[in-house]
Amino acid sequence: MIRAFEVDELSHLDDIRRLAFAPVFASFRQIVGPSIAETAFAAAEAEQAELLKTICDPNTPDQVFIGVRDGVIAGFVSLTLNHETKVGEIGLNAVRPDCSGQGVGTALYEFALQEMRKAGMAIATVGTGGDESHTAARRAYEKVGFRAEAAIPSLWMYRKL
Repeated sequence: MIRAFEVDELSHLDDIRRLAFAPVFASFRQIVGPSIAETAFAAAEAEQAELLKTICDPNTPDQVFIGVRDGVIAGFVSLTLNHETKVGEIGLNAVRPDCSGQGVGTALYEFALQEMRKAGMAIATVGTGGDESHTAARRAYEKVGFRAEAAIPSLWMYRKL
């Protein structure tokens, strides 16, 4: 079942975010090495937690939906609709690691795309990492029709000063 997020569920979503993104942040730290990671990613988890709090605020234009499986919140997806450009964006999203590979992410993304269509969006976009820790996310986005051929390559580069 997919339904709208309720404000009192923020701590559950933050737990899911923290667990789902732990391997991603670990991968980033490994890729750039400890001397860069200690500065470049010092506040990464806290910044992402703050982002989740912001998008879950009922006074923002973001929408957040949760996937419930067996009575437990299994994942969430946020989306932003730009009615001027007619572009909808899937934003911060995560699935509980113990629910990974069970179709929760796919259902959430299909729901988000349906909401975009209902709102009159013409294009859907999503951003993800190109590193190994994002392989499952890329696969899930591809399941709902996003294609790497229609992606803009991006590269974050670091150096010690």
